[in-house]
Amino acid sequence: MTDQQRASGETAGPTGNGDGADTPRVTEDTVEALVRSQLAKALGGKRGMVETAVPTLAFTLSYIVLSDLRQSIIAGVVAALLLGAVRLVQRSSVQYVLTSLFGIGIAAVFAMRSGEAADAFLPGIIYNAVYAVVLSLSVLVRWPAIGLMIGPFIGTKEDFTSWRADPAVVRLSSRLTWLLVLPCVIRVIVQYPLWLLDHYDVADTFALLGLAKVGMGWPLQVAAFAAMVWVLARGRTPLDNGAAARPEDPDQGGDAP
Repeated sequence: MTDQQRASGETAGPTGNGDGADTPRVTEDTVEALVRSQLAKALGGKRGMVETAVPTLAFTLSYIVLSDLRQSIIAGVVAALLLGAVRLVQRSSVQYVLTSLFGIGIAAVFAMRSGEAADAFLPGIIYNAVYAVVLSLSVLVRWPAIGLMIGPFIGTKEDFTSWRADPAVVRLSSRLTWLLVLPCVIRVIVQYPLWLLDHYDVADTFALLGLAKVGMGWPLQVAAFAAMVWVLARGRTPLDNGAAARPEDPDQGGDAP
């Protein structure tokens, strides 16, 4: 049997009765290939990165030039709509444009309620703080988020949590999840003090907040994903041979220890 066959889960079930209840085998190929695939989808390519950054940049630059909150919000929304129109004409996915438009909408609500332009960046700060806490907790309770992401594609078809029976998969997923936490923590550490300074009129940090949001958005995420790829590229994930063989061991019946 080739590695490609094992990675696609084309192995007989633990009963070997040919009833079609295949049990995909967990190997280093399945784990690393699936993680790489999911990361590529999340990144969205260069165009996806641009589409998420342009509306925020339009809002920030407009406010710096015009000092008009309403017109600046309109500029951000118009930028997102124009990007969406180009996507529709090309009949391609508007996923990242919609994400950006949703973000501008939430930012507008916060800014218009308080009348402070800097409050447009507060939802992003809160989001990153919550995201970092949730991801950290997932690792601490040994249910790392990356494992949950790839879980439905590996292990047994009947039990999407079977990946947790393999310590190597859990360790790899935990390391990769910590790398997702890092950008969120850095954004909060940098942007929250800038927001506080502007909110309490200590200093005018609006421009710095806008630049920080754009500069620490996808660029920082790309750096985290690059680090994750580096971790994956260091070598094959050292899975326990016993754990990898158990799904095909008729004596064990495929049960986790």
